[in-house]
Formats: sequence, C-alpha cells, structure tokens
Amino acid sequence: MSVITAEEAAVSSQIESEIADGVLTVRIARPDKRNALTQAMYTALAEAFAAGEADAGVRIIRIRGSGGSFTAGNDLADFLATADLAPDGPTLTFIRTVARGTKLLVAEVDGPAVGIGTTLLLHCDLVYATERSTLGIPFVNLGVVPEFGSSLLLPRRVGPAAAARLAYFGEPFGAAQAADLGIVTEVLPDADALRARVDDRVAALLAQPPGALAATRALLHDGGTAPVLARIDAEGAIFAERLASAEAKAAMTARLPGRAASSRTG
Repeated sequence: MSVITAEEAAVSSQIESEIADGVLTVRIARPDKRNALTQAMYTALAEAFAAGEADAGVRIIRIRGSGGSFTAGNDLADFLATADLAPDGPTLTFIRTVARGTKLLVAEVDGPAVGIGTTLLLHCDLVYATERSTLGIPFVNLGVVPEFGSSLLLPRRVGPAAAARLAYFGEPFGAAQAADLGIVTEVLPDADALRARVDDRVAALLAQPPGALAATRALLHDGGTAPVLARIDAEGAIFAERLASAEAKAAMTARLPGRAASSRTG
C-alpha cells in the first residue's frame, strides 16, 4: 500500500480532477493564492490531462478555477526557487501535454487569468468567461518571453498589431475585449450564469455524434500541432535563458510579497 505524503496530499487538494459522463473536469483549487501555480501543481495538472487523454471514455476536458480566480499564473516565489524548464520539467511537460491533446478542451474562466492563464486559453476549443474576468500576458514586464506557443498562436488569433500591443505592454484586458479579439467565445454576467452556460454547452457537445465531433476537432487542428510544439521548444529555450538573467530575477523579485501589491503573475 502506497503512502501519500503531506506534500502530495496538499497538491492533490489544489488540483482536483474528476471523470464523469464523458467529461474530465479539472479544477485549480488554491483560492487563497488566486490559484497561482507551483511546480508541483504543474505536475498534477499534466498527470490529470494525460489521464483524460488516455481514457477512451473521456470526450471533453473542462478546466476551471475556484474562489473567483481562474489562475494568476506562476507563483513567483516558487518559480524563482524551483522552476525546472527542461523539456521534461513540470511546466513544459504540462504545456506539451495540452498542446498534443486530442480531446475537446473547454475553459470556464471567472476572475484573473494571467500569464499562462491566458496562453492556455489559446489551446482551448471553447472559452467562456464572466464579465469581471481579466486576462494578460505580462512576460516582458517580468523580463522573460511568452510561452505555450503563444508567440505563434496569438498573432494568428488576434492579428500581429494586437498581439504586439498585448505582448509588449503586458497590460490587463477584460473579457469583453478578449471576446472581440477572438480569445473568449462568450461572456456571461456572473459565476452562476457561467457555470450554467458551460454545463449547457458541454451537454450539447456530448449530444453530438461522437465520431463526427472528434473528426471535426481533428480537422480544425490539422497540421497545427507540430509547429506549435516546435515553437514551444524555441520559447522554452529563450525563457530559460531570460529567467537566468539579472534583469528577470530583479523584475520578479520586485513582485514578491513585501515588494509589491501582487506577488503572483506570469
């Protein structure tokens, strides 16, 4: 009989996953930290997504946050202390697992979706968000570069000019603007309406002929995986180089508790 350590138990409570009726629901549950992600949480996320991908009964993966946040991005204190940006490290393993995925991916966004919280959405088939939700990609602000293939996917989605504005300044933008840019599918007034709408849309997807839906998803993504994975590798190498720089360390350290109002972003 395996013994679960206190650390493993804590992480399992921060990344909750459940498979039911053809849907894998993954919930980021660290609301006291605005669902900021640690390296251990990336490992748990990668394992949850891989399990959903391997389960033939899973047709849809649904990801959401908790406590009025989607995710504030990386926990900077943890990231500076333990980040492993090797191809088989926790962050890139999660990123590559999502990028290789074949199941429909539906995001339920309520509150901040910062850094990887935004770049993850570029890989989702459908994104629903509340009016109060805010997105942002403040990588340059932190002395690093965008990740998750977003340097390729974002210009394709929103156009080169809008991508440059969002990436260079890293300023937050609202759900309505994200919908206008094509990042968000639909904006709902509040969390209750969001949950009801996503429940409805997931049920509608499950009612579709499964083979036709899966084949259509494959066609929509046809030819896109290889270049995205190549861009993920290129971004990862530059990100690791930047992370080791004095510039990035200073920018991130300045946002740690006691240095700035917010310690978690990116």
